[in-house]
Amino acid sequence: MNEDVAIKVEHVSKVFKLPHEKTTTLKSAVVNFYKRKRSFEKQQALKDISFDVKKGEFFGIVGRNGSGKSTLLKLLSGIYSPTQGSIQVNGKLTPFIELGVGFNQELSGRENIFLNGALLGFSRKEMSTMYDDIVEFAELKRFMDQKLKNYSSGMQVRLAFSIAIRAKSDILLLDEVLAVGDAAFQQKCYNYFEELKQQNKTVIFVSHDMNAVRRFCNRAVYIDNGDLTHQGAPSEIADVYLEENMESTRQSAKKPGVPELSKKHVLSVKLHEGAESTIVVQLTYASEQKEEMYLGISVLKDGISIAEMNTIDAKPLIHAGRATYYLNASQFNGGMYYIGAGLFKLSNNELLSFTKNKAQFIVKGSDPTRGAALKLEDTWEYN
Repeated sequence: MNEDVAIKVEHVSKVFKLPHEKTTTLKSAVVNFYKRKRSFEKQQALKDISFDVKKGEFFGIVGRNGSGKSTLLKLLSGIYSPTQGSIQVNGKLTPFIELGVGFNQELSGRENIFLNGALLGFSRKEMSTMYDDIVEFAELKRFMDQKLKNYSSGMQVRLAFSIAIRAKSDILLLDEVLAVGDAAFQQKCYNYFEELKQQNKTVIFVSHDMNAVRRFCNRAVYIDNGDLTHQGAPSEIADVYLEENMESTRQSAKKPGVPELSKKHVLSVKLHEGAESTIVVQLTYASEQKEEMYLGISVLKDGISIAEMNTIDAKPLIHAGRATYYLNASQFNGGMYYIGAGLFKLSNNELLSFTKNKAQFIVKGSDPTRGAALKLEDTWEYN
């Protein structure tokens, strides 16, 4: 293997055998064991996967739930063996997959730090030196003498992550480490990722956060139903992921379910692509009551409203009609955005109806602004 390559994956497939016989007693276990033909179902989790990761690369693995990402990480870390193909690892590898493995729920947080450190190969003296930094990073100083069973799941993962990042290794496998913790802890994780990039550490990063993939990764691959379908620049892979999720949302919205809007007041929103990066937002409204109303729309990213517009200063709306707003999408960085709409009573701002299934649009391309939604006007001055 080339010395510049940290991990080489060649034609790897993984098949799991799912037995059909149900074993509930010792007798049934013995009978099933001696059967000449035992029925089972084959589940192919990965199919002929090939890629390599260069040393010093921040490499992303992206895919929807159930696509095979976690199976691939467990193969890379040696937890599973491939059914076919080979995996070569050049250097010491530390997986951040099952954080907290080895924790004892009956011991205190302090005792678990030294226990987990020993499992990572650190001496008690080394752990004593790192102890204050570990506690500060995890933000658990007040809880260190409590038993671990009294910790929340988020607290335990924060403690485990804070210990694990002290491990001395050449390659790190990070699997959804940002899925837990508050905003402050996630920012600490981001800062840690920045340090890893500065140190030219090799990192395999699995995440559903496309902002993080765009921000940190040098390259990425997309896994779909066990197949490696795309590999390339992080912005391209992020666009594929967002398009797949948008299509899934559209298919789910077509299924019959609870009526979206009330009978007295009806509102719907449709999006169309206009000229020159314009999103045409078409709103259709109707009300049984003849009262003055206005429309409002919100542009959301990651559940946060980043821009809002309404017709409150225009001519009041009555009974039924259609309104169109032309949204300049060139002001947005790459990512997925949602349009939410509401119909309001003009006299007291009472919400009469809103769209539950928000319309979506994707802005493609790279994002050099660390995940920010809007592009501000370039008004720099240089002295």
